[in-house]
Amino acid sequence: MSDQIISTRQRLINAARSLFAAQGVTETTTKQVAELAKVNEVTLFRHFGNKHGLLLAVISESPVFQELDESLKIQACQMASVNQALKNYCKDRLQALEQVPELVRSVVGEAGNYPVENRQALGRSLTQANHYVAEYLATVMEREQLHIYLPAEKLASLLNSMLVGYAVIEFTSEFHELWLDRDEFLENLVALFLKGATNSTSLVESMPTEKVIDLPANLVHLILQRAKKSGLRDYALIYVLFAAGLSQSEIVNLERSHQINDANQHLLQITQGTPRQVPVNQWIMGKCYGSYARNPLTQWLKSRKDEHSALFLNDNGMPISEVEIQERWQVLTEGLLTPEGQQPVIEQAQQTWCVEMLMKGMNLEDMSLITGWNLTKLHPYARRAKEKSALEQAIRLDHKSKQVTREG
Repeated sequence: MSDQIISTRQRLINAARSLFAAQGVTETTTKQVAELAKVNEVTLFRHFGNKHGLLLAVISESPVFQELDESLKIQACQMASVNQALKNYCKDRLQALEQVPELVRSVVGEAGNYPVENRQALGRSLTQANHYVAEYLATVMEREQLHIYLPAEKLASLLNSMLVGYAVIEFTSEFHELWLDRDEFLENLVALFLKGATNSTSLVESMPTEKVIDLPANLVHLILQRAKKSGLRDYALIYVLFAAGLSQSEIVNLERSHQINDANQHLLQITQGTPRQVPVNQWIMGKCYGSYARNPLTQWLKSRKDEHSALFLNDNGMPISEVEIQERWQVLTEGLLTPEGQQPVIEQAQQTWCVEMLMKGMNLEDMSLITGWNLTKLHPYARRAKEKSALEQAIRLDHKSKQVTREG
């Protein structure tokens, strides 16, 4: 297929998506789509057969389905807990749906007008996507040796139905007060889902909290060294992960204008979820990485000659995605092992930052304001910080005993 054919097909899909969202599927004609795409109407029929064939292409190539298989394969390779793995998947799917709210409203409201062939084709696409999700769930649950009493396909279909239901309610109603925000919905969904999907009492009891496995200082500095050798972008990216404790989804939403820095402070404005400002630390695990005005992030931005507003770009000069951030982490940590004998996962950067901030003296209430997390989620981090402080105290006492023995 030539570049011209691909370009024409994509123009038709883009035009249809725009018109379907603006005036609905029923009111949109193939002639309108062809005119907006600047092609002959016959060309549309040659590519898609009819309007409903075009609608199917618009849906199947939307962010909800696009590259779903590869994205889940990458996520399945991560060593995150099943709790975090489910949150990652659900958050990715909801963010994809949030990119096309008008299309969701149109498809839901007019589905009864579609021919049976179109509804069957859409059903097959949903089934295929559900199969990818089932494989993903089976992988992460087998890794943690969880016994589930429903087939993975059934679990996936239930989970996806809940996510679609959330999107339909959010996009078609106002002031429903069914949940506070998306994060609260996800927390409750994952907790309920796992409690109902497994018969593991220990899992049910541990669901409200997150297992904290922070990284040791020598490993953190080694990852940063590798990132520095890799280039300014990678160095700045890993620096933000460990210096500001942000998630991948928060990082991809950062823009240049969200950076606030001078000689006395360096802050990032978070607009996703709970709006807040987060400090970018100079010191990471006992080592200084520049100043507020000159550090890996400011050096990366200073080196750029482009006009993109995004704070981070991929290798092609476009705004970086969550999947691409995870891929860079995988490359930069390849061959490295945590004390537990596993390759570090990207979530551990945020966990490490949070534990370090608590060890420096940050109280839970202030930490809640900076992270946007509730106190329940922060409790295991506080416990881990106390454990590390106790270990450091024990080592200091041992050194003191050794000194007293020598002097005696």
